[in-house]
Amino acid sequence: MSTPHISSKKGDFAKTVLMPGDPLRSEFIAKTYLDDAVLVNDVRGVHGYTGYYKGKRVSVMASGMGQPAIGIYSYELYNFYDVENIIRVGSCGSFVPDLHVKDIVIAMGACTNGNFAAQYNLPGTFCPIADFDLVRRAVDECEKMGVNYKVGNIFSSDMFYNDAGTDMEWAKMGVLGVEMESAALYCNAARAGKKALCICTVSDSFVNPNEKATVEERQTAFTKMMEIALNLA
Repeated sequence: MSTPHISSKKGDFAKTVLMPGDPLRSEFIAKTYLDDAVLVNDVRGVHGYTGYYKGKRVSVMASGMGQPAIGIYSYELYNFYDVENIIRVGSCGSFVPDLHVKDIVIAMGACTNGNFAAQYNLPGTFCPIADFDLVRRAVDECEKMGVNYKVGNIFSSDMFYNDAGTDMEWAKMGVLGVEMESAALYCNAARAGKKALCICTVSDSFVNPNEKATVEERQTAFTKMMEIALNLA
């Protein structure tokens, strides 16, 4: 079988898929951590691999940038490839002074300025949240590794360049940081009756502007986040 965006056969993906935004990060995770990794998708250069981590079958595939992109790939994985769990491993900008570059954000909920949930015709505002069991286990992994982390709300923005400059308004509501994908992923998981979690590494800071990760660090240096997600799998 195949879908408009994934050329894999049924069964090519494991029940748990790690989903970075960057195809190069997907390739890095597969080649660094997975045994017997096989390329199972390369449509539009969106690399998907399946292999084994500590004897457990696991997949990793990129999502691209933004809610429409992860909305497509996570929908197809959940609904056509029998994937049960998707763990986004991405980067975010910090809204709080005590979250620094390479610290971890576990997104319990995802606020958004996007319109993804409008498709469900709900008579109100849907609150996209992560699976609690995955959240709890991710916290346990962070504690074991001794990494600095926070659990809370994240802001999934449809804009990287916000001309109005209003992103920090979300910080006043206790939101920890900003990225561009989690809300759509959580919506798709809820609709499909599946599980999802977003784990982000802080790549830059809105309150400490001198803190910024390089492009190479975004691809290859955020290893604690990758190891937390792999251990969940």
